[in-house]
Amino acid sequence: MPAPHIRTSRRTLLTLIGATVVGAPLLSTQFAGAAGAPARAGGLDDPAKKEIAMQLVSSAENSSLDWKAQYRYIEDIGDGRGYTAGIIGFCSGTGDMLDLVELYTDRAPDNVLAPYLPALRRVDGSDSHEGLDPGFPDAWAEAAGDQAFQEAQNDERDRVYFDPAVAQGKADGVGTLGQFTYYDAIVMHGDGSDPTSFRSIRERALGASRPPSQGGDETDWLNAFLDARVWAMKQEEAHSDTSRVDTAQRVFLRDGNLGLEPPLDWQVYGDSYHIG
Repeated sequence: MPAPHIRTSRRTLLTLIGATVVGAPLLSTQFAGAAGAPARAGGLDDPAKKEIAMQLVSSAENSSLDWKAQYRYIEDIGDGRGYTAGIIGFCSGTGDMLDLVELYTDRAPDNVLAPYLPALRRVDGSDSHEGLDPGFPDAWAEAAGDQAFQEAQNDERDRVYFDPAVAQGKADGVGTLGQFTYYDAIVMHGDGSDPTSFRSIRERALGASRPPSQGGDETDWLNAFLDARVWAMKQEEAHSDTSRVDTAQRVFLRDGNLGLEPPLDWQVYGDSYHIG
């Protein structure tokens, strides 16, 4: 069983903020910006581009462009992280699902997932379903009809994954496509100290190229980052199909579409997708 990736959680930030991991500041400070980095107007946080990002990730995670239908999604995909669920693949074994349910319960104390909080705390860091089966998947699907739960999923996606990826992309001087490559990497690999985490992927890329903020060519840098990403994916059987890079992100990069401008055509796992 593969060890769960370390995903930065609320508890991690509160406990370790200001510390360093593998010679790099933690997510809260690492992605704040870089001195001398060129300013980027707009980017993936433009609402229209953010919608494209959600659709691209959903095509890879759920084989559908309808990312909003994934609020109710939940299954164990056998990757050692327990249940994977929701719009961004929150996992019972990596802390981010626990953080999400805690946030939801702060906002709606009597929700149907609140009784599972003790079990989620016990299984954090493992692939165990102890205390979650058999009722947790049905409770998740029921909660997904609650707007408060949908908003909590959106907010945790942004706090832990989307906003840090965009901030690091802007600090590195890359455009919308580059910011998306960062976001997709954080979604799959999380951000921690293990060799296949986002920050480790970026460090590996720095051994081959430099981002625009350090005087490098943007296309060369993104190719180096994607090379490092593919290496990381191949370290784990559950993620060894690299089509979300090879026949999607690489396609946009080869086309010179650094702004991630539609129309977009790509494939994931052999399925074709289009955004007009």
